[in-house]
Amino acid sequence: MGSLDSALSVLDEMEKVGLEPDLITFNTLLNAFYQNGSYADGEKIWDLMKKNNVAPNVRSYNAKLRGVISENRMSEAVELIDEMKTSGIKPDVFTLNSLMKGFCNAGNLEEAKRWYSEIARNELPPVRATYMTLIPFLVEKGDFEMATELCKEVCSRRWLIEPALLQQVLEGLVKESKIEEATELVELEKLKKFRITLELPSDK
Repeated sequence: MGSLDSALSVLDEMEKVGLEPDLITFNTLLNAFYQNGSYADGEKIWDLMKKNNVAPNVRSYNAKLRGVISENRMSEAVELIDEMKTSGIKPDVFTLNSLMKGFCNAGNLEEAKRWYSEIARNELPPVRATYMTLIPFLVEKGDFEMATELCKEVCSRRWLIEPALLQQVLEGLVKESKIEEATELVELEKLKKFRITLELPSDK
């Protein structure tokens, strides 16, 4: 959708022919505006949806959440999760991933880890993006112990992971004199069918 005016025009045309905008219509508009950085316009669509007595679902909240996070309003993002729960809507893995990523971007390691743990606590199946977001941040912050555990989980799920990222984790372990853990990570990768070559720094 190009602009708020064109979106409102579509809604007006729907009403003229006797069609009421439904949840799918509003979710499409919310995604378009919030994802394209038009936060203010997304908020207007959100308000219009409520005026039309269309109750938001988890996809609606996920779209709004991405918009709030894009504005670096992390406290509002957390409040939005509380609002979801109060409304009887259970956050899904994409909800929690968005929060985790937002805190990673904000440089807040503890909050990023907290929302990662919420995925397991809510018995939600993680997706590859969960790990690909958090592992680089853990490496950046020097938390190689947790980064190693997440790498092991990725391997156990048979998901692809960037060799360069694994190498960074490996080198971090060696710097912390965790040679046994580093060797275990190398051996774990050798068991996989991916054509990845990890090297201990001492092997170079």
